[in-house]
Formats: sequence, C-alpha cells, structure tokens
Amino acid sequence: MKENRITELESLHEYMSEVPFDTMLTELYSARSLYGFDPSEAYVPCYALSQDRIVYEHVMRTGLRPSSVPEALSRVSHDFCIQAVMKEFIDNHGQQGLVGIMGGHSLLRDDSVYRDIVLLSKRLTEAGKLMVSGGGPGAMEATHLGAWLAGRDEADVDAALRIISVTKDAANEEEWIHSSFELMMKFPRVGDYVSLGIPTWFYGHEPATPFATHIAKLFDNSIREDHILLVSNMGIIFTPGSAGTMQEIFQNATQNHYETYGYSSPMVFFGSEFWTKRMPAYTFLQEMMKCGQYKNLRLSITDSIDEAVKTIMDYGSLSRGKGTD
Repeated sequence: MKENRITELESLHEYMSEVPFDTMLTELYSARSLYGFDPSEAYVPCYALSQDRIVYEHVMRTGLRPSSVPEALSRVSHDFCIQAVMKEFIDNHGQQGLVGIMGGHSLLRDDSVYRDIVLLSKRLTEAGKLMVSGGGPGAMEATHLGAWLAGRDEADVDAALRIISVTKDAANEEEWIHSSFELMMKFPRVGDYVSLGIPTWFYGHEPATPFATHIAKLFDNSIREDHILLVSNMGIIFTPGSAGTMQEIFQNATQNHYETYGYSSPMVFFGSEFWTKRMPAYTFLQEMMKCGQYKNLRLSITDSIDEAVKTIMDYGSLSRGKGTD
C-alpha cells in the first residue's frame, strides 16, 4: 500500500513537471512572460507561438474541467501560487486603494465608450489608484490602456487610439495583439504607473491584454471573478456590458449588502441610458434599496468622467485603511 502511494506521488510529480506552465510560480505574468514581448525592443513576437497560446491549447486538449487528477492538481497549484503573489503585489502597490472596471468584452476600440474608459482609468491611475479588470479585450483592455497612458496628455491618448483602432476587436488575435505591441513601442510607460489584470484561460480564446503591467492569469474562472470583486476595495465602475457584467453587478451587490469584507464600496454605473433603459440594473437596485431588499449599497449613476472619478475619490478620502484581505 505504501509503495503504491509513493508510486502515485512520483507519477504526480512527473506530470506536474511536464505541463506547459509553472505550477509553483513566484511572480505574476507580464507581456514578456506571456508573449515574449518587451516594449523597449523593436521586435514583435508571434502570438501563435506564445506561452499564452501554448497554455490555452493545452487547456483545450485536457478539458476546461479536467477529469485527470494530476491535471486538476497542477492547475490548482498554479492558481494557488498566483493568488499568493497577487496578494503580495497588492500589498506593495495598492496602498491608496484598488478600483475595478467591469464591462463588455466586445466593446470596439473605436467606440466612444472605450475612449471614456481609457480617460477614466488614466485619471484614477494618476490619482494613485491601482486599476483592476478581468484583463481581456473590450472595456477590460481600455482600463489597462488608460493606466498604461497615465502621465501623458490627451493628444497622446487620441494618437494611441488611432494606432490600435486599425484592429477594432480581438476576433483576429494575432492582429489585435500586434497592434497592442505597436502602441506600447510608440508610447512606452511614463513613470511607475502599474495596473492589475485578472484574466482566465477558461476564456483563453480572448488573449490577456498586454497593457496590464501585472497579469494574474488563472485557470479557474470562479476564483478569478471572486478576486476582482475582493480586491476592488475602493469601488467598481460598471460600464455597458451584457450577461457577464450583469452577473458581476449582482455578485458585487450581494457582497456590499452583507458587507462581506467589513465595508460597502461604491457601485458606479457609467452610462445613464444603458443602465436605466437597455439593461436597467441600476433602476432595479434602487427599487430594491427602497423596499429594503438590498441594504448598504452605495449606488451612483453618471455619464461624466469627472463625476465618476469624484465618487471614487470622495469615498477613498473617507476610507483610509480599509484592507483587501
């Protein structure tokens, strides 16, 4: 019996040493580690040969929900380590608070809302907030592009948008990622501004945006969703989206209702017509607050970048010391 257990452990160790990802990693991912890209070098790597794509293809071969115990344990080990190094990163960079932005993954790069998110994220980054998103395309990408362009003027923002708008969405991964690299080489980071993307290989057909300086890519999407809400202690800005964004709204509302982490933070709905007419989540939550079905929610709605920033900053000034544990 003992010999069988030793054989099983040796087999598990061998399997975990051969998967195409680090099961004991000690730092978050970046554009360099996922894609082999360094903005200081005049070299654009092939996405199809990248570490990100290799791991995604492995996931497709072994299953989104693997039945193999060694494969499942390999992913659990990886995700556990990601969570540990993500906490360390937040402890070092999130002293002034973290702000999440949620929204549609299909938002086009030439959409006015995309530009609004870039400017909103840029402003909050420059104000000292650490921006967080699901780390994919659309509204998520705009979040990290805004943080990447922090410290630059609005003319640079518009020039950067012209570069990437040649490829409007992530339907062609190779072109989408290459236009991102082109922008990063043309407009390198100014100062030490950083942002945190939390994508997943569960949706691996959508590459992680390289604009996020630190990428906590996970296998388990449920852990990923929970962590975006957990770490965004200074509030979440909800931009137009669909089913996934709606799920995140009510997940966040529940967390705030129960004050799960000891506080309730702002839920800022960006886009008045969208959130009161097309997908009236804001209106519904307001009504539920009035009849007592939801409590402790800090709801606001706006079409103004200035107002959204003010809501977050006003809460931040009242909430010094709130943790993310």
